[in-house]
Amino acid sequence: MAASSSLIFITGGVRSGKSSFAERLATEFADKTGGKLTYIATGVPSDQEMKLRIEKHQRDRLAKGSIWRTLEKPVNIGDLASEISENDIILLDCVTTLLNNQLFVANRNLDESDLAVVKERIQTGIIELRNRAKTVIVVSNEVLHEPIFHDHFILMYGKLLGQIHQFLVNLADQAYLVEAGIPIIMKGMRQ
Repeated sequence: MAASSSLIFITGGVRSGKSSFAERLATEFADKTGGKLTYIATGVPSDQEMKLRIEKHQRDRLAKGSIWRTLEKPVNIGDLASEISENDIILLDCVTTLLNNQLFVANRNLDESDLAVVKERIQTGIIELRNRAKTVIVVSNEVLHEPIFHDHFILMYGKLLGQIHQFLVNLADQAYLVEAGIPIIMKGMRQ
């Protein structure tokens, strides 16, 4: 494990400002520590809306003047651990997209053992990144406040995402909920 490595979890509704907050936090850490900024992108430009969202995130990072190394990894993020150094400030954006990708890579009906493997792969991947980096900032969407219809897949997804969020909050040194662009600290203290 990297000396004094930390994990920060940031969640919030869609377009709540959580990614902007995460980027700002990462650059603050990099400025304080001399760390290198690494962005792990889980999004795949599968449709026009997603393509535009990815381009917006790229423009936002460029406009802020910080130098980011971007690693695109839609599944199996733990595979990136060998590319991470103890000086890296990692921003993983985002867990909900990663979970979608991991679920669909199986390309079959998912039973409980498949779901356990997906959850374990995500959780282990994040731990592997944290064990190598100075700081890992993990962003996720808070979709569990939305109405969940009685669709088996949506219920399964919500349950799995909730379990991953609980795991991440438990593991995190700090946890934030971002509402309307305002970060609310839920765990830990801001440094």
